Amino acid sequence: QVQLVESGGGLVQPGGSLRLTCAASGSIFGLNAMGWYRQAPGKERELVARITGGGATNYADSVKGRFTISRDGAKNTVYLQMNSLEPEDTASYYCNVRVTWGNYWGQGTQVTVSS
Repeated sequence: QVQLVESGGGLVQPGGSLRLTCAASGSIFGLNAMGWYRQAPGKERELVARITGGGATNYADSVKGRFTISRDGAKNTVYLQMNSLEPEDTASYYCNVRVTWGNYWGQGTQVTVSS
């Protein structure tokens, strides 16, 4: 069984930075990718960033150049470094692990960017 726990969210001013962490426990079989999604009030959940088992990454156009996704060598932890944060980045951020037959999701961590 796989459990995902996110941390690192909070309240920051525009232009500030946060680093989100997703720690996975349990054995993961058929791992394809790990990533981050976010959902703001009244909007659909969207992909923010993703990294595959081979190390390939992709990002939403809105965060390119500002956010960076990475993982540890054991592939049990994934990070999202968020710089130059904007009010539009305010959302609940969810860790995702994609396996052969489906997905695992974390409980979410809130990021609020406001002055």
